[in-house]
Amino acid sequence: MGAGVGIVGEALKALYGDGRDDHALDTAASLLAADRSADAELARRGREFVRTLWTRGWQPADLVRMARRELADEHVRLLVSLVRSETAGYERLPHRWQAQLDAFDPEERPQADRFSNATTTLELYRLLVRLPRLDAVGPVPGEALPPAVAGEPKMLTRIRALLAKAEATTYADEAEALTAKAQELMARHSLDEASLAAGAPSPETPGAIRIGVDPPYEQAKAILLDAVATANHCRAVWNEAYGFSTVVGFEADLEPVELLYTSLLVQGTAAMTRAEAEQRKGGRRRTKSFRQSFLLAYANRLGARLSATTRRVAAETPTLLPALASREVAVTTRTDELFPETRTTRVRAAWDEAGWDHGTSAADRAGLGAPPRGEIR
Repeated sequence: MGAGVGIVGEALKALYGDGRDDHALDTAASLLAADRSADAELARRGREFVRTLWTRGWQPADLVRMARRELADEHVRLLVSLVRSETAGYERLPHRWQAQLDAFDPEERPQADRFSNATTTLELYRLLVRLPRLDAVGPVPGEALPPAVAGEPKMLTRIRALLAKAEATTYADEAEALTAKAQELMARHSLDEASLAAGAPSPETPGAIRIGVDPPYEQAKAILLDAVATANHCRAVWNEAYGFSTVVGFEADLEPVELLYTSLLVQGTAAMTRAEAEQRKGGRRRTKSFRQSFLLAYANRLGARLSATTRRVAAETPTLLPALASREVAVTTRTDELFPETRTTRVRAAWDEAGWDHGTSAADRAGLGAPPRGEIR
């Protein structure tokens, strides 16, 4: 075992060299491949790297997302195995972590020679040791956790069911009605939470979650997520380099925002596919610019409609507007604390008028409540 520890220690020095030169990594992989006594120590060091990243603000989904962006499938499979092994040692995991673990693909690792396995391991570890610190968006394994909640809130179950039906139906009018009902439920639930807070103030403060914003067309997707978050009393900050947005808000609003964003993205992508098929029937071949313009228009139009629905629901109980405003101030303050140096960015997309028109129409068909006064549906 002592010899294995020494070999691993020597091999891992290659992780900290020039990332553009793989000669040191090949040499280290050869050392590891030649000595099976190093295997257990190498795996232990991997779990240690993962555990360190928990304390640096990373969560399981964040790590797997980075591995998918930067490396290959074999690296992702190894990382999933390490994450599951590391987290298995805790009696209870933070809220949302188990769902992230459950979403990972089964660990089916094809057989490879020892040198290839060692190379894959070192390439993954090199990525892990170079990841920066992130702002924490929740507790890490081993810290004190709030009491576990049995099951899912009834409201969230209803929203999930409505959106699942909206994604599954082939009838635009039905999808419109289902999605509209889901957004209204979200708006009313937020009002209920504001009412409770106004009647009996609690020490609850805004929290945060990370939501993956994956290519292609990630800028349009980030804009769509921002629209959903803003309409539901949250704030979204996009980290382009690491492929996610951080959504800041009160706990009751965070998961519904993720559900609605995911559903609208599914619906928008399906509508874009149908629009492209129509264009091809007309003899016109659509390109990347069509898809970009479609999704940007879809996000832009949905933002307006989401906010209109939220305002309409809030207007039904005007006495709660001060409580809502107070909660939004708290969310903005927390966002500024987490991200004191945010900046705006220009939309980078080639313009396609047909794509924009189709995207706007698709957003209108998503139907998020009654139209603003004077608008004809």
